Amino acid sequence: MADSAGIQQGSPAIGASGLVPAAPGAGGTEGSGAAGGSARIAVKKAQLRSSPRPKKLEKLGVYSSCKAEGACKCNGWKSQNPPPTPPRTDQQSSTVNLQEPCRSCSHTLGDHVTHLENVSEEEMNRLLGIVLDVEYLYTCVHKEEDADTKQVYFSLFKLLRKSILQMGKPTLEAQESPPFEKPSIEQGVNNFVQYKFSHLPSKERQTIMELAKMFLNQINYWQLETPSQRRQRVPNDDAAGYKANYTRWLCYCNVPQFCDSLPRYDTTQIFGRTLLRSVFTVMRKQLLEQARQEKDKLPPEKRTLILTHFPKFLSMLEEEVYSHSSPIWSHDFLAGAPAGQIPIHTVISAPPVARPLYYSTSPVSVDPSTCGSGSPARKTASVLEPNPVGEKRKPSEPLPHEENKRPRVVGDIPMELINEVMATITDPAAIPETSLLSAHSARDEAARLEERRGVIEFHVIGNSLNQKPNKRILMWLVGLQNVFSHQLPRMPKEYITRLVFDPKHKTLSLIKDGRVIGGICFRMFPSQGFTEIVFCAVTSNEQVKGYGTHLMNHLKEYHIKHEILNFLTYADEYAIGYFKKQGFSKDIKVPKAKYVGYIKDYEGATLMGCELNPSIPYTEFSVIIKKQKEIIKKLIERKQAQIRKVYPGLSCFKEGVRQIPIESIPGIRETGWKPVGKGKELKDPDQLYSTLKTILQHVKSHPNGWPFMEPVKKTEAPGYYQVIRFPMDLKTMSERLKSRYYTTRKLFMADMQRIFTNCREYNPPESEYYKCANLLEKFFYTKIKEAGLIEK
Repeated sequence: MADSAGIQQGSPAIGASGLVPAAPGAGGTEGSGAAGGSARIAVKKAQLRSSPRPKKLEKLGVYSSCKAEGACKCNGWKSQNPPPTPPRTDQQSSTVNLQEPCRSCSHTLGDHVTHLENVSEEEMNRLLGIVLDVEYLYTCVHKEEDADTKQVYFSLFKLLRKSILQMGKPTLEAQESPPFEKPSIEQGVNNFVQYKFSHLPSKERQTIMELAKMFLNQINYWQLETPSQRRQRVPNDDAAGYKANYTRWLCYCNVPQFCDSLPRYDTTQIFGRTLLRSVFTVMRKQLLEQARQEKDKLPPEKRTLILTHFPKFLSMLEEEVYSHSSPIWSHDFLAGAPAGQIPIHTVISAPPVARPLYYSTSPVSVDPSTCGSGSPARKTASVLEPNPVGEKRKPSEPLPHEENKRPRVVGDIPMELINEVMATITDPAAIPETSLLSAHSARDEAARLEERRGVIEFHVIGNSLNQKPNKRILMWLVGLQNVFSHQLPRMPKEYITRLVFDPKHKTLSLIKDGRVIGGICFRMFPSQGFTEIVFCAVTSNEQVKGYGTHLMNHLKEYHIKHEILNFLTYADEYAIGYFKKQGFSKDIKVPKAKYVGYIKDYEGATLMGCELNPSIPYTEFSVIIKKQKEIIKKLIERKQAQIRKVYPGLSCFKEGVRQIPIESIPGIRETGWKPVGKGKELKDPDQLYSTLKTILQHVKSHPNGWPFMEPVKKTEAPGYYQVIRFPMDLKTMSERLKSRYYTTRKLFMADMQRIFTNCREYNPPESEYYKCANLLEKFFYTKIKEAGLIEK
């Protein structure tokens, strides 16, 4: 066992085998650790429960009120000859005499235990367990130095004492009962694994699951710092909120680890994001530091998992824990299996906490008789392992997930069918591998595989005036300056150098074999809600490998984590195609007032924008789409197998029939065919007039309808009528409607569509008129659908 002296309270400890907890013993020096201290408590309970019945009555009499006549107020029998303190282990146990008088009230021991005469052995053993827990908590109260913790111990002490007097079960009285926050930490980590790693092959996904179990186990055995310690470390934190969670943690998670008469819950199942945020930073730092210190004592098969994969896992999780827009903490997080191979609630659960006779895996570290200066209840340690020694892994039980149920949509594929199909393609061998040279392979597939193998790396770097220069980062910045200068010859080299080394700009760099082969230089404007992309290039001999797409996908995820969801860039004629493939368009979503004066204007370039969706994992998006295609393909194959039936040919045409309805063809509906919705054509002229008039009034009163109210004046737009041969406006449409020109919905819709088409043909995409046309067009078609003139 590793020497645990000097381990900070709350820090993990890794035993010599990498499996056994090594916790501080008495006063933080005893090497036997948690297992030894907890075992001694369990042994005492076992010895007491195996004692003769008179001995048990004597023990319970100490905590039983006197039942003698005359309303005696004695609340517990006290021996005339109390045992020495501490008791001698070699002393022979004396015979119990029920007639021995109480030192306090002079009534006999039998008068104190008359209520236990007909109590079963099982009930008596339960009460004896509470008695030992009371004695242990009494020791904790006197040893504990922290006022908040002492108060909780004393409250629990009184609760258990009362339970013995009333022969009841201890029940914590609180305003709230577990769970205290949803989704729980365990559910959030499950969602994180599903969100980030569901695309991985089964072997790699299993590694991630092991890391997640390891992390959940750490939290379940983690020692929270006291509220006073936290106030000193984080003065501006929500002290009241943390104190409430700390109290709950002591009552429901920590104390019940050694006082098993109290109900015990796992921290990860009753607490959520709030508690995790308060402990994650310190916990991550101490875990990784302890792992580095104990690395030589780790078994070889665990060394890579703990020293290499675990830090990366924690870094990715940390971003989701502190991000305000992370989807993993949403109650509506998709819990179905299509995005992964296992239903979300059964991906991971923390190792179950057993309650054996010997607490060989409990992190509690002391026996009441060996306490140091601190409370024995709060001395603990953790292990970097998914499951401690002595605890068998049990199949995870599905958690209740009513909060994640989505309303069924008509036409949704049953989840049972999805799971059945997924089972046929989860085997990597069952999915036909797409050749990287195939037309069907994703643009970033090769780059993603190279990143997974460690061939390429991505780093966001920048110059700093406040920190000491990092030689490697400076070398990379010089490399980026060279790449941009070589690939963008029309840009002045001095201008590129100034922006790359400007502290306000950052660059997502692509590193291969230790050298820079590409990057994207950008400047973030958090207050304005957008980022400007300044330069984007990959060296010529590394192009056509998907690096550009993968670079942009990494940049998108980086900005989602920083809660900036819009990109703007000026693209020249050679770059427009690339940016279109990355989701950019000329339809700018950012209001002009937000970026004018901030973004650099380039002559002869086109302004393009991209709006990010925080729910999309962009670096894995093509993998998800590929998997979805496989699911659809399998479903189609199943449907085809079900409907594969040969019908006799149509003979009606030989009999002179010229035309038949499509739906009358045998088997046509079984294929999934449905009549094409053509919309409802109103035959009543007055009803059509009334409906079209209402729609036109809505369009004219819309905030984006102002540019189209009247015909365009030649003085305001010279040359307009040379470009637009068939002009249209809302005033003309009102006159046509009034004259009953619109005898069908199609005539009305054609004129309205002409307004939008003319606007987009004449005006540039970045203009206000172009944007108004797009927004008004969407509004118009919404109203048309609401009126039932076209199918929704």
